[in-house]
Amino acid sequence: MRHCINCCIHLLPNDLHRQCFRCRGPDHNNQKCPVCRGENKIPLYTDSKQMKWLAVLEVRTDHCESWNGFFCLRKGKLCSLMFGLIIMTLVMVSYILTGAKHGLLLIPSPFHYGAFASNPSLMDNESLSDMKDYYQPSKMNISYVKDYPGIKLIIDTITSKIEFITRQRPDLEELRKQEPHMFSVIPNKFLPNSKNPCWYEEYHGNTTADPYATNSYALYSKRFRIIFDYLRKVFWNHLYHYKDKHYRLRCLPHFYIIGQPKCGTTDLYDRLRLHPDVRFSAIKEPHWWTRKRFGIIRLRDGFHDRYPVEDYLDLFDLAAHQIQSVLQSDAVKEHGKRNNIIIGEASASTMWDNNAWIFFYDNSTEGEPPFLIQDFIHAFQPNAKLIIMLRDPVERLYSDYLYFASANKSAEDFHEKVAESLQLFEGCVLDFSLRACVYNNTLNNAMPVRLQVGLYVVYLLDWLTVFNKDQILVLRLEDHASNMRYTMHMVFQFLDLGPLSEKQEALITKSPASNTRRPEDRSLGPMLPTTKAILRDFYRPFNTKLAQVLFDDAFLWKRT
Repeated sequence: MRHCINCCIHLLPNDLHRQCFRCRGPDHNNQKCPVCRGENKIPLYTDSKQMKWLAVLEVRTDHCESWNGFFCLRKGKLCSLMFGLIIMTLVMVSYILTGAKHGLLLIPSPFHYGAFASNPSLMDNESLSDMKDYYQPSKMNISYVKDYPGIKLIIDTITSKIEFITRQRPDLEELRKQEPHMFSVIPNKFLPNSKNPCWYEEYHGNTTADPYATNSYALYSKRFRIIFDYLRKVFWNHLYHYKDKHYRLRCLPHFYIIGQPKCGTTDLYDRLRLHPDVRFSAIKEPHWWTRKRFGIIRLRDGFHDRYPVEDYLDLFDLAAHQIQSVLQSDAVKEHGKRNNIIIGEASASTMWDNNAWIFFYDNSTEGEPPFLIQDFIHAFQPNAKLIIMLRDPVERLYSDYLYFASANKSAEDFHEKVAESLQLFEGCVLDFSLRACVYNNTLNNAMPVRLQVGLYVVYLLDWLTVFNKDQILVLRLEDHASNMRYTMHMVFQFLDLGPLSEKQEALITKSPASNTRRPEDRSLGPMLPTTKAILRDFYRPFNTKLAQVLFDDAFLWKRT
């Protein structure tokens, strides 16, 4: 069907006007019709249905030669408009595709920190989109352009909200109510003739039972089964018999290497275990205080059955057997000598990881945890010694990213993740205290990189609320790398270890470094200079406070 559009925009000659159903009728007059005279424009109709204005573009006619100049002018404007729209669309598509590839878009983070999660059903393996009940859309966009001044505004906001407020230490009775089983197993006094905290515990199992049958470390990890197979073989030889009862020697660590990750704790562990008077847990990093006792194996996998304290104590049985041999020796029995073997534990999460508290302890005011790991360790071992190895938090974060990121690692990707994490952290400190943000599980899981681990002074101040300063040795990885002999002597002195022969000392100090950066990660090169400048600004106030607490300006990390 050929359609008349003369009534609308005067496109066609009058010989087609008579075919228009709008004008058809015996009384119609072209001169009197207001539509035909152009006074009132009406929409185009076809088959009694109104067409949209874009439908005009689909009209085809063979009468182009009869268009008047006025219509040609209007057609030119229309073509220009459409051509402009097409060009604009192409430019936008090109911008989006290029910006998405290089991180140049002004993309808002999908999360703005809101209320803290109080629902125990929220697992660590939930996707970010499932956390919409805990986050609100961000009020501020962040540019992924490597633009120092733009991100500096976010850092300035964070800095303005920093307050180092001393936490209130819980009393012993409150701790007992939270962990009654733990307090029923660990005594409040230890053997006086042992430097390491140990005690005898009555063993109620029979000689045919497997003493490690229910140990969660053995059940959930294949690589630990060899260790427990050996412990089963020697277990019965180390029971102490007294008045028709069987006793086993139980021990806790004398010292803890509590942090931080990617700061050289593995190298320190490997060197210390070469000392003849030092023993460690059967597993390097049990993560019992921070994770396993809450049933966390991997954060992304949610919760499993909680590991009881007995499973943790089993990890020290090998060392306990050696201590027991010393205690039963004639030198100790007859001459009153003391056992000097000490046990260490080296979980790098102990200092900072309190993420599980929100699922097990009642929430406190302002979202701060009512109990921390150190409260419980101090309750059982008020004389424990703690070793902390730190490094420049800027370099630590990049090393952490290279180690844990699984794919698409690059300096540009690291920059984007830092920018997003800073915005999330800013959103939190605008509404909550610094401590509440540092210890919050939901925020820490949402941040693409672990910014919070480098806030060393926040954690150290909380440890100093329960332990004396002379019970904590803080080292720098930079010093350890440049003068290993000096730092190891500091550790030996701190732990009151006996003297070493030259051969023993050379073995400890001259062995190759452990857990260095992988070759494939080295090939990625350093972080971008802009990223480093951003992180320097972020960590500066925390490093300044750390240097003040430790009375050592080396912890400002100005020369690294």
